[in-house]
Amino acid sequence: MRRPLLLWAFAPYAVASTAHVVLLTIGSPLAAPTKLALMPLLAVPVLIAARRIKTPVTALLLTAIVFSWLGDGAGAFFPTLPELPLMLGFFGIAHITYIALFLRFLAEKRMPWWSLIYTAWWIAMISVIGPHAGGLLVALALYGLVLGGTAATSARARPLTIAGGAFFLVSDSILAFQIFLPAAVTPWGSPAVMLTYTLGQGLIVAGALGSARARRSR
Repeated sequence: MRRPLLLWAFAPYAVASTAHVVLLTIGSPLAAPTKLALMPLLAVPVLIAARRIKTPVTALLLTAIVFSWLGDGAGAFFPTLPELPLMLGFFGIAHITYIALFLRFLAEKRMPWWSLIYTAWWIAMISVIGPHAGGLLVALALYGLVLGGTAATSARARPLTIAGGAFFLVSDSILAFQIFLPAAVTPWGSPAVMLTYTLGQGLIVAGALGSARARRSR
């Protein structure tokens, strides 16, 4: 009975994510408000599962979701402040929270050798994007470290979480090109960013809840 309930709890997020990506693709003005609904809807299954799994897991998940929501809405919530540095800061905190969650509560195995690919990714991204980042180079490099750290530490968890970490990294990689080298991803950049982002966030949360529930039942 628990599994159908949890899957049902993800349904509003899945519907909203699909609608948002479609609205972005067709250039609808409704894309912006649907984006701000995504993270609150992703919090629903975490809140439902909170009664059955360890409090630190749900607390860390909700913290990451809240800061991701602030990152999603940085321009709307703080219109007088520079959006990109603010977005990097909020998402940076979300990634640090995910790293703490993966290392402390979800680690199932040692870091696999193939996770070194994320080190290569960081070097490649800084080499390609760095010359176009201007004064944001240091912030971009630091953000890349925590983004890569999320993907790398997720490799110690279960497959859903590993996939989520990888999709999140792909999303922000496309976003970096969209911001600093827009000609490389126009016109499909925004839908691709949000498709991989919503998949990444959803899979991370689903994987984390599944792992926490399995550990509790041992």
